[in-house]
Amino acid sequence: MGRATGVVTVLMTAPGAGAAEDVVRALVEERLAACGNIVPGAVSVYRWKGEVHRDEESLVILKTTREVLPHLLERAAQLHPYDVPELIAHEVVDGTAAYLEWVGTECGAGAEAVR
Repeated sequence: MGRATGVVTVLMTAPGAGAAEDVVRALVEERLAACGNIVPGAVSVYRWKGEVHRDEESLVILKTTREVLPHLLERAAQLHPYDVPELIAHEVVDGTAAYLEWVGTECGAGAEAVR
């Protein structure tokens, strides 16, 4: 079974690759995320204000740390063009030591800066 890593992935959708990249770039520059993968072409079907909608979106997978997560969620919501952005966090239970260490290092300064 996995171990506690302190690393978290966050799923986010955005109305397109450009909007997604704007949010991801800011989060990485502010050291709140080590990186973000932008996957265009996602189709979302959802209920909003009593109606069913279908939109093409980009899916974003952000990598951060448990320590920085509250700040990432707050900042991503501020930067995001949606009124209610999807921001869902998942614990990473295992991974290669080098990658997990890299995520921690890249988000380390962000953790210090937001205290």
